[in-house]
Amino acid sequence: MAAPILEIDRVYKFFGGLAANADVSFSMEPGTILGLIGPNGAGKTTLFNCITGYYPPSRGEVRFEGRRMNGLQPDKVCKLGMARTWQKVRPLAKMTVLDNVMVGALARTNSLREARRAALEQLHVVRLEHKEDHLAGGLPIGERKKLEVARVLATQPRLLLLDEIMGGLNPAESEEIIQLILELKKTGRTQMVIEHDMKAIMRISDRIVVLNSGEKLAEGLPAEIVNNKDVITAYLGDSLE
Repeated sequence: MAAPILEIDRVYKFFGGLAANADVSFSMEPGTILGLIGPNGAGKTTLFNCITGYYPPSRGEVRFEGRRMNGLQPDKVCKLGMARTWQKVRPLAKMTVLDNVMVGALARTNSLREARRAALEQLHVVRLEHKEDHLAGGLPIGERKKLEVARVLATQPRLLLLDEIMGGLNPAESEEIIQLILELKKTGRTQMVIEHDMKAIMRISDRIVVLNSGEKLAEGLPAEIVNNKDVITAYLGDSLE
């Protein structure tokens, strides 16, 4: 069995007296997709922020490829091979689609020529190469989401964290993102995905971690999670009946 690419070891995050994350532990194997689910306010995005350097954990450790990540700034985390998207996409609206992705590529190179080559490659991956000269601010939401993925992929992450990447999309747009996630898995990309669309998360995930009130409620295979009574009570309700 391969060594874990990511280890979350008893992570806590306090804001004042409130524990947004409390004693959260799990690990990820390379090349897998882990779904991170839970009701609003469960601490999912806070945990993403702790993993990627936007918040320092109050207690516990985040280890990436065996290296302790606590206290590292987001740009350093990115250069080490972890990158994330955001719930609310904010492209550089007055720049072209290509230039937006080049910004990500410049995390890896100082050469504009090399950054352009890398950006075009990732636009092809997300099927936006035909929009390279369009202003990013004019894209519809589905294409903005793809642009955000392309920009993050241009940083060459070995671990990609997607925060509600299907939020606000119609079924056809969501299906395109699902297929993109599955295609990235075929290339060996490790991914952690926060998502509220339960049918989508069941389709893409190798394992699922459920958070509730900042704590880990359950972890397991999709089939185990969907039949877990505690999870159903806390989050799923009758949505999968």
